[in-house]
Formats: sequence, structure tokens, C-alpha cells
Amino acid sequence: MTPQIPESLKSEHAELHATLAAATRAGGRVGEAARRVAEVLHAHFVREEEVALPPLGLLEPLARGEVAPAMAGVLELTEALKAELPQMLEEHRHIRQAVAALAQAAEAEERPEYAEFARKLALHARTEEEVLYPAAVLVGEYLKLKLRG
Repeated sequence: MTPQIPESLKSEHAELHATLAAATRAGGRVGEAARRVAEVLHAHFVREEEVALPPLGLLEPLARGEVAPAMAGVLELTEALKAELPQMLEEHRHIRQAVAALAQAAEAEERPEYAEFARKLALHARTEEEVLYPAAVLVGEYLKLKLRG
């Protein structure tokens, strides 16, 4: 059983992608900075949608006390996330740098919509580091305990 990424997270990622795509077409320093963000962000988003976000689809059933042997399939994802977490956090460092440059360009070119986007993207990365990644790892650890006993 491969859990599905929670719809709220899928929607948030889609919105971030759409705004970033618009920013890359903005021209000037904003467009250039947005293209840099897209370069450092794309592969990262793909990988986190493969290993980091799907385990979160089990949070609701696990919180209701529902545990099934079929959920063991998620352990491969959570183990991959644990192994790749240092690299993912390093990628966040590069993303934050690119996002800061986008924010500066947006301020300089008086494009407040892209400055706000940069703020949202930086906050999204912090939420991943502080909440989503740890929660995904805990899903795996919890399942290991529950399925073992």
C-alpha cells in the first residue's frame, strides 16, 4: 500500500509551482532569480513527493488507531527519507539562498507579489524541516513498533 500525499500538501505544492512559473516569466531580475529558484527546487520537489510526503497520508488513519500490515510498504519510503534527510536539508539551504535573492529582486523591482511568494516559499521550507519531515519519519517509526508487536 502506497499512501497518497494529503490533498492539502499537493495543492500547496501546485500553487507554489504555478506562482514560481509565473515569476520565471516576469522578466528582469525577478525572472532571472525565479529561474534560479526553479533550478534548485525542481528535483527537490520531485524527490520529496516520492519519499517525504506520501507517508503523511497515513497520519489520519494512524491517529484513529488504524494499523494494517499493508501499511508496511511505507517503511521503504520513510527509511529512504531518513537516509536522504541530510541531503534534503542541504538542498533547503540552497533553496533559501535562491529564495532570498528572489525576494531582493522583487523588492528592487517593486514586485510585492513575488516578494510575498518568496516569503511563503521560505516558510514552506521551514514547515517541511520542522514538521513534515519529522512527522513522516515518525510515521515509519510508529509503524515499525505497531507492526512488530
